[in-house]
Amino acid sequence: MMEKEDIIKDKSMDFAIRVVNLCKYLKKEKQEYEISKQLVRLGTAIGALQREAMHAESQADFIHKFAIAQKECNITRSIKTAESHIPS
Repeated sequence: MMEKEDIIKDKSMDFAIRVVNLCKYLKKEKQEYEISKQLVRLGTAIGALQREAMHAESQADFIHKFAIAQKECNITRSIKTAESHIPS
């Protein structure tokens, strides 16, 4: 039996991998550690929250978990954008 495609799961995993790679770059090339730690936490939380939502106890819980994941995504994007404007 073929497993059903899960676009959100795949994209959140791809995003987490990209964030981790970015953080490795920031640590190695820019000697930046604080933003990197925060980005890893936020970037990997998105997928974890998505998986939690799939096993939610209610529709309200499902919506709440996805809303939190969206907030984490927005914060991650804001930090990434701000970091790109900081001179090396």
